[in-house]
Amino acid sequence: MKALLLTIGALTAALSLTVGLGSASAASKAGPKVGVASSTLGRILVDGRGHTLYMFSTDAHGKSACAGQCAAFWPPLIASGKPVAAAGAKASLLGTILRSDGRLQVTYAHHPLYSFVKDTRKGQTNGEGLEVFGGKWWALSSTGAKIAMPASVGTGTDPGSGTYGGGYGY
Repeated sequence: MKALLLTIGALTAALSLTVGLGSASAASKAGPKVGVASSTLGRILVDGRGHTLYMFSTDAHGKSACAGQCAAFWPPLIASGKPVAAAGAKASLLGTILRSDGRLQVTYAHHPLYSFVKDTRKGQTNGEGLEVFGGKWWALSSTGAKIAMPASVGTGTDPGSGTYGGGYGY
Protein backbone atom coordinates (compact mmCIF):
# COMPACT_ATOMS: atom_id res chain seq x y z
CA MET A 1 0.00 0.00 0.00
CA LYS A 2 2.83 2.36 0.89
CA ALA A 3 4.48 1.67 -2.50
CA LEU A 4 1.19 2.42 -4.25
CA LEU A 5 0.86 5.75 -2.42
CA LEU A 6 4.45 6.66 -3.32
CA THR A 7 3.76 5.80 -6.97
CA ILE A 8 0.56 7.88 -6.99
CA GLY A 9 2.46 10.74 -5.35
CA ALA A 10 5.21 10.55 -7.95
CA LEU A 11 2.68 10.47 -10.79
CA THR A 12 0.81 13.45 -9.32
CA ALA A 13 4.08 15.42 -9.05
CA ALA A 14 5.03 14.52 -12.63
CA LEU A 15 1.56 15.51 -13.87
CA SER A 16 1.76 18.84 -12.01
CA LEU A 17 5.18 19.51 -13.55
CA THR A 18 3.88 18.64 -17.03
CA VAL A 19 0.84 20.88 -16.62
CA GLY A 20 3.09 23.68 -15.35
CA LEU A 21 5.39 23.31 -18.33
CA GLY A 22 2.40 23.31 -20.66
CA SER A 23 1.29 26.64 -19.22
CA ALA A 24 4.77 28.10 -19.59
CA SER A 25 4.91 26.81 -23.15
CA ALA A 26 1.53 28.38 -23.95
CA ALA A 27 2.66 31.68 -22.42
CA SER A 28 5.83 31.68 -24.50
CA LYS A 29 3.73 31.37 -27.68
CA ALA A 30 2.05 34.70 -27.01
CA GLY A 31 3.15 37.24 -29.58
CA PRO A 32 4.23 40.83 -29.22
CA LYS A 33 2.05 43.32 -27.37
CA VAL A 34 0.47 46.28 -29.12
CA GLY A 35 -1.05 48.98 -26.93
CA VAL A 36 -1.95 52.65 -26.91
CA ALA A 37 -0.05 55.42 -25.10
CA SER A 38 -0.04 59.20 -24.93
CA SER A 39 2.52 61.17 -26.94
CA THR A 40 3.02 64.64 -28.36
CA LEU A 41 0.92 63.40 -31.31
CA GLY A 42 -1.93 62.30 -29.03
CA ARG A 43 -2.83 58.66 -28.35
CA ILE A 44 -0.73 56.37 -30.55
CA LEU A 45 0.02 52.67 -31.01
CA VAL A 46 3.07 51.40 -29.14
CA ASP A 47 4.87 48.10 -28.80
CA GLY A 48 5.47 46.20 -25.56
CA ARG A 49 8.40 48.52 -24.72
CA GLY A 50 6.24 51.63 -25.15
CA HIS A 51 7.94 52.59 -28.43
CA THR A 52 5.92 54.19 -31.22
CA LEU A 53 4.65 51.93 -33.99
CA TYR A 54 4.50 53.29 -37.53
CA MET A 55 2.90 52.46 -40.86
CA PHE A 56 4.65 52.93 -44.22
CA SER A 57 2.64 54.64 -46.96
CA THR A 58 4.17 52.41 -49.66
CA ASP A 59 2.88 49.16 -48.11
CA ALA A 60 -0.11 47.87 -50.08
CA HIS A 61 -2.38 44.85 -50.31
CA GLY A 62 -1.12 43.27 -47.10
CA LYS A 63 2.51 43.31 -48.18
CA SER A 64 5.49 45.08 -46.63
CA ALA A 65 7.47 47.31 -48.99
CA CYS A 66 10.25 47.74 -46.40
CA ALA A 67 13.12 45.23 -46.50
CA GLY A 68 16.91 45.28 -46.44
CA GLN A 69 18.33 48.71 -45.52
CA CYS A 70 14.81 50.03 -44.92
CA ALA A 71 14.09 47.32 -42.34
CA ALA A 72 17.39 48.08 -40.63
CA PHE A 73 16.15 51.62 -39.85
CA TRP A 74 12.46 50.71 -39.54
CA PRO A 75 12.48 47.26 -37.88
CA PRO A 76 9.25 45.36 -38.55
CA LEU A 77 7.30 44.20 -35.49
CA ILE A 78 7.89 40.46 -35.77
CA ALA A 79 5.55 37.87 -34.27
CA SER A 80 6.60 34.50 -32.89
CA GLY A 81 3.02 33.93 -31.69
CA LYS A 82 -0.39 35.55 -31.90
CA PRO A 83 -0.14 39.33 -31.30
CA VAL A 84 -1.69 40.53 -28.04
CA ALA A 85 -3.80 43.68 -27.68
CA ALA A 86 -2.72 45.64 -24.60
CA ALA A 87 -4.47 48.66 -23.04
CA GLY A 88 -6.37 50.69 -25.62
CA ALA A 89 -5.60 48.50 -28.66
CA LYS A 90 -8.31 46.47 -30.36
CA ALA A 91 -7.63 42.75 -30.72
CA SER A 92 -9.96 42.63 -33.72
CA LEU A 93 -7.59 44.95 -35.63
CA LEU A 94 -4.46 42.85 -34.98
CA GLY A 95 -3.17 40.39 -37.54
CA THR A 96 -0.01 39.17 -39.25
CA ILE A 97 1.42 38.99 -42.74
CA LEU A 98 4.17 36.82 -44.15
CA ARG A 99 7.27 38.86 -45.02
CA SER A 100 9.51 38.01 -47.96
CA ASP A 101 12.08 36.65 -45.48
CA GLY A 102 9.53 34.13 -44.15
CA ARG A 103 8.90 35.84 -40.80
CA LEU A 104 5.49 36.99 -39.59
CA GLN A 105 5.00 40.75 -39.22
CA VAL A 106 2.28 42.18 -36.98
CA THR A 107 -0.40 44.30 -38.66
CA TYR A 108 -2.98 46.67 -37.23
CA ALA A 109 -6.03 47.55 -39.34
CA HIS A 110 -4.13 45.80 -42.18
CA HIS A 111 -1.09 48.11 -41.84
CA PRO A 112 2.23 46.29 -41.30
CA LEU A 113 3.82 47.74 -38.14
CA TYR A 114 7.36 49.08 -37.69
CA SER A 115 9.40 50.83 -35.03
CA PHE A 116 12.10 53.43 -35.76
CA VAL A 117 15.71 53.11 -34.60
CA LYS A 118 15.88 56.81 -33.63
CA ASP A 119 13.05 56.28 -31.11
CA THR A 120 15.17 55.13 -28.19
CA ARG A 121 12.75 55.94 -25.36
CA LYS A 122 9.05 55.55 -24.67
CA GLY A 123 6.88 58.21 -26.25
CA GLN A 124 9.38 59.40 -28.86
CA THR A 125 7.94 59.98 -32.35
CA ASN A 126 11.08 60.86 -34.31
CA GLY A 127 9.86 58.95 -37.37
CA GLU A 128 6.57 60.81 -37.75
CA GLY A 129 6.09 62.26 -41.22
CA LEU A 130 9.53 61.27 -42.51
CA GLU A 131 9.72 60.62 -46.24
CA VAL A 132 12.40 58.00 -46.82
CA PHE A 133 12.73 54.70 -48.68
CA GLY A 134 10.14 55.78 -51.21
CA GLY A 135 7.27 56.66 -48.89
CA LYS A 136 6.09 58.42 -45.76
CA TRP A 137 6.02 57.07 -42.23
CA TRP A 138 3.11 57.74 -39.89
CA ALA A 139 2.25 56.86 -36.30
CA LEU A 140 -1.13 55.15 -35.93
CA SER A 141 -4.13 55.87 -33.73
CA SER A 142 -6.05 53.18 -31.81
CA THR A 143 -8.43 52.94 -34.79
CA GLY A 144 -5.55 52.20 -37.16
CA ALA A 145 -5.70 55.61 -38.87
CA LYS A 146 -2.48 57.45 -39.67
CA ILE A 147 -1.70 60.42 -37.47
CA ALA A 148 -0.49 63.20 -39.73
CA MET A 149 1.64 65.77 -37.93
CA PRO A 150 0.67 69.39 -38.69
CA ALA A 151 3.09 70.99 -41.16
CA SER A 152 3.99 73.72 -38.66
CA VAL A 153 5.40 71.17 -36.19
CA GLY A 154 8.30 69.93 -38.33
CA THR A 155 9.57 69.32 -41.81
CA GLY A 156 9.34 65.55 -41.77
CA THR A 157 12.52 65.28 -43.80
CA ASP A 158 15.15 64.39 -41.25
CA PRO A 159 15.55 61.41 -38.92
CA GLY A 160 17.53 63.52 -36.47
CA SER A 161 20.80 64.52 -38.08
CA GLY A 162 19.75 67.60 -40.05
CA THR A 163 20.48 66.01 -43.43
CA TYR A 164 20.09 62.65 -45.12
CA GLY A 165 23.78 61.98 -45.27
CA GLY A 166 25.46 60.08 -42.51
CA GLY A 167 25.51 56.69 -44.23
CA TYR A 168 21.76 56.09 -44.22
CA GLY A 169 21.84 55.13 -47.90
CA TYR A 170 18.60 56.86 -48.82
